[in-house]
Amino acid sequence: MNISSMTGFASSEGANEKCTWGWEGKSVNAKGLDVRLKLPRGFDFLEALIRKTAAKNFKRGNIYINLDISWSTASTGLSVNEDVLADVLAAVFLVRERAGSTNLQPSTPEGILGLRGVLEQSDDQASDEDRIAMEGELLAGLDAMIAQLLETRNGEGAILAKVLVEQINTIEKLSIDATKVAATQPGAIKARLKEQVETLIADVSGIDEARLAGEAALLMTKADIREELDRLSAHVSAAKDLLGEAVPVGRRMDFLCQEFNREANTLCSKSSDVELTRIGLELKSVIEQFREQVQNIE
Repeated sequence: MNISSMTGFASSEGANEKCTWGWEGKSVNAKGLDVRLKLPRGFDFLEALIRKTAAKNFKRGNIYINLDISWSTASTGLSVNEDVLADVLAAVFLVRERAGSTNLQPSTPEGILGLRGVLEQSDDQASDEDRIAMEGELLAGLDAMIAQLLETRNGEGAILAKVLVEQINTIEKLSIDATKVAATQPGAIKARLKEQVETLIADVSGIDEARLAGEAALLMTKADIREELDRLSAHVSAAKDLLGEAVPVGRRMDFLCQEFNREANTLCSKSSDVELTRIGLELKSVIEQFREQVQNIE
């Protein structure tokens, strides 16, 4: 049994003579795979490799991956944000053009540099060569974090698998209990309908007995839940088979939950027996709990 949860957390750390770094990974439920990254400035070149590594190891889940780096030898400095500066200069030109240069005081470099966002304080003064040289070390740390994240997801998956097995066994037991209810047996259904028809004939004159017999046969067919019980049994077998597969089964298990729920709803709607209705309602409750757990598996 190889069930993996979609939730987990992991981290890894590393250091060299120039800096220390830390990876953090968090995974939560999702219908598909969505990898979201937060990288320090200058390390965007790692993005494609990170996404490729994540896609290789995970099939479903929102995966959040963060990389933090602290430079031990870099000095704090100032840098100009070229994009913000270009926007500011364009705005200054537009304002002076519309208002007329004679009506405005001339802009000074000091004034422009004082605007928010033009000057940035940075403690990351590492060269591009330093960053690229760290690629191997950082990717090794990423692999360690991914391996730990896989381990936590698999650990939670093992716990989930036990819960799912118990719920499937309960669904199977309730389905068997439903087949034992006297009201589900063809003889009991036929006897009950016969009694109702005889009462109706005795109370109402002029009824076409042939047509009445046909309607009774139709009602008997609608009251027979053996087909629903057979499908429930087949779904139980399918669920057990899925739990035994070595590949992610979350999507298929989610579809199976819909089928379970459909049969339980039909069983309740057809029931004319208190005990059978009780079993049907209990089935629906267990199936809903089963569905909630399935939402967590990969």
